[in-house]
Amino acid sequence: MPNSIDLTAHGLVALTRSTLTALRAALLRDAGPAAASYLQEAGYAGGEALFASFRRWLGEQGHEAPESLDLATFERRATEYFRDTGWGALRISAVGDAIAALDSSDWAEADPDSGLDHPGCHLTTGIFADFFGRVAGDPLAVLEVECRSMGHERCRFLVGSADVMQYLYDEMTRGVDYESAATAIA
Repeated sequence: MPNSIDLTAHGLVALTRSTLTALRAALLRDAGPAAASYLQEAGYAGGEALFASFRRWLGEQGHEAPESLDLATFERRATEYFRDTGWGALRISAVGDAIAALDSSDWAEADPDSGLDHPGCHLTTGIFADFFGRVAGDPLAVLEVECRSMGHERCRFLVGSADVMQYLYDEMTRGVDYESAATAIA
């Protein structure tokens, strides 16, 4: 059963999924490709507050700080937190040696009815870059490579250093699938 989170005390507000979907659709329609940057920037700006909320939530649940948790415990707690705040469940795994994958079959930003031809969870990529960068203690970049808004079964976000993500992006633009490119990184 989800835990109740005091949104005001955690510096959060509640939005409906339809509000988020409509905002993204309007930005994509009116701003074109620039919409992705606007949403990523907004997500990144909110990452610090979201991470502070996660830290506070962990304390309220009697758990250690996020940086102190082992991977299995972190994954379990992060999934509970993101689910309880309405975003969806996450599964964390490795893709190659330098990239983490965040998978969700119910991520709130995705809109399976939108029929996008490219991944569309831009707000999330910004949020995750800041949030997981704080966990890692280093700046990270995020690239969404599968999206329920495109008809995939899940949203898949890859997380790694900016250099690694740039390499991965460059390889993908050359036609290499992301899994092959990721496993080639030493």
